[in-house]
Amino acid sequence: MKSSNRCIATTLAIAASISSSAAFTAPSSSRVSSTQLNVVGEQASSIGPAQVLRNLKESLPQISWLAEGDAPASNKIDIPDHVATVLAQPDAPKREAESDERTERIRNRAKQASEDAMKLRGMLIGEDDEKAWWRTQRSIPEGGRVVTKDDPLTVIVAGGGLAGLVVAAAAHAKGMKVALFEQASSYAPYGGPIQIQSNALRALQQINPTIFEELVAAGTCTADRVSGLKIGYRKGNKLAGLYDAGDWLVRFDTIGPALEAGLPATVVVDRPVIQQILVKHGFPEGTVRIKSRIQQYEDLGKGRGVAVTLEDGTKAYADVLVGADGIWSQVRKNLHGLDDGAGGFAASGAAGGALDDAEARKLARDTVKIAAKADRRFSGFTCYAALAPHRASNIENVSYQILLGEKKYFVSTDGGGERQQWFALIREPAGGVDPEPTPEDPHPKLTRLRKEFAATGSGDADGNVWDPFALELINASSEEDIKRRDLYDGAPLLTTLDPQRLLSPWSKGPVALCGDAAHPMMPNLGQGGCQATEDGYRLIEELAKVQNTRDVPGFLGGYSRVRVIRTAIIQGFAQLGSDLLVDFDLMMTIPLLGPFFLTMTQLSMPFILRYLYTPSF
Repeated sequence: MKSSNRCIATTLAIAASISSSAAFTAPSSSRVSSTQLNVVGEQASSIGPAQVLRNLKESLPQISWLAEGDAPASNKIDIPDHVATVLAQPDAPKREAESDERTERIRNRAKQASEDAMKLRGMLIGEDDEKAWWRTQRSIPEGGRVVTKDDPLTVIVAGGGLAGLVVAAAAHAKGMKVALFEQASSYAPYGGPIQIQSNALRALQQINPTIFEELVAAGTCTADRVSGLKIGYRKGNKLAGLYDAGDWLVRFDTIGPALEAGLPATVVVDRPVIQQILVKHGFPEGTVRIKSRIQQYEDLGKGRGVAVTLEDGTKAYADVLVGADGIWSQVRKNLHGLDDGAGGFAASGAAGGALDDAEARKLARDTVKIAAKADRRFSGFTCYAALAPHRASNIENVSYQILLGEKKYFVSTDGGGERQQWFALIREPAGGVDPEPTPEDPHPKLTRLRKEFAATGSGDADGNVWDPFALELINASSEEDIKRRDLYDGAPLLTTLDPQRLLSPWSKGPVALCGDAAHPMMPNLGQGGCQATEDGYRLIEELAKVQNTRDVPGFLGGYSRVRVIRTAIIQGFAQLGSDLLVDFDLMMTIPLLGPFFLTMTQLSMPFILRYLYTPSF
């Protein structure tokens, strides 16, 4: 099995490195004065493999009669035989059927968890804050101090999202003393439910079995149904294959590879519930402190730890600082010596839960400037997202699907409790914002999305009539619940000539990065939070080997070297997948290439999932 995994990893690494040279090229810097959508920003351009395919398609003659005829009935079957066989295995998970009682239970727990967070339950406040261990600077001699059970390693974690919570829980499980600093003024999780895939569940199981058991009990199994790619509207021809709107292109199951690796089945859990479970079972009360943005730090050198300065001037001291503060990480800015303005407020994780539309508009414009300073890449997509309180028409057979189209695609996944989490990704410039509501159009986001995914009449602006499932979910959502943000990721992790970063990509001295601070990625594989969870496990496993604080830099370097290749492969494929998804419709009109590409995608999915669902990381 290990030899097989190495073979898969090598193949994926080669493919990712080839794709990355094009996929991570900076978008065109040309500016546009306006568009029909009233957005202004950095114009994204189709590059790399996607542009080659588009050029090929446009060079071919278009013959209308080739597109006429009936699509095969087999394209409409949700669960084909090869998926049904896997799902029928005795050890395959069986989802608890949706019912009024379960729906109420799932929704009420998410509501209660959010209320607990807003009430600061378990947070560090008052007298306990004034006496916190990290306020006192210890006298540590040059050469460091011995780490013992009675005098353990001390760790400060920046960022209270999933990555930071996992690091804190793992550190406490290993007997370390830990403090978690969150920049937001209220600890309100932002966004909908998270899919905790099999690899992340295994990491959590190894960190703290109680956390694992609580998450599985609170979650909704999504591995008991089919997942895959659909075409959003009628496409194709007699030579490349005909597809009606909503026809399957690729179908796969996620449970087969998990069972092969002996891993638990993927579940989806509400963010506030994840936070509540980790705060309650992961570490003592008073570990998390809000309104605590780390502004800068000083490496005290020679095993004496790190001195942290918060934005309000408060000082904190520890042996280790972990930057889990998101894609616009302030810790990363200091670690890599980036320009002023490279760190910013991120509407992700625990931060940004209270964002209204006015704040979101300002954030969208500011983020363009921050990204340029932070060496982050605009993906070319803006993303609308919401959690629709709606029982999906395909809920019994489908857990996750993507409706593909030119310049946009629509993602949906079961959110549990008869809710659907959906994302509409549209290729357009960065920094765009929606018009403010008016009496004539009180719901501008809904108005736009209904046009983008029109299922009747002449369809969208390109004349494509979409499968009605997208509008089923959009129309079940309120204007207030729909959030919008531009999607950014990072350059390949090893594209640097800095010897120190090559040796220790995510760490320097007693400071290390993890999660989005180290490897922001597109959401197509659903692995952003999962890789952050793996990071937290591996980082603390390495730190647990420290016997003297002078050895911290070496073990942090080892952590980043272990993690960088795996995350770079997954990050590269997430970006390549995003670029190709919006050009997937090209395949539907290219003879030979279209069927070949679909077949290879179908055949490759089990191998990609086997690489994702490895029991060791």
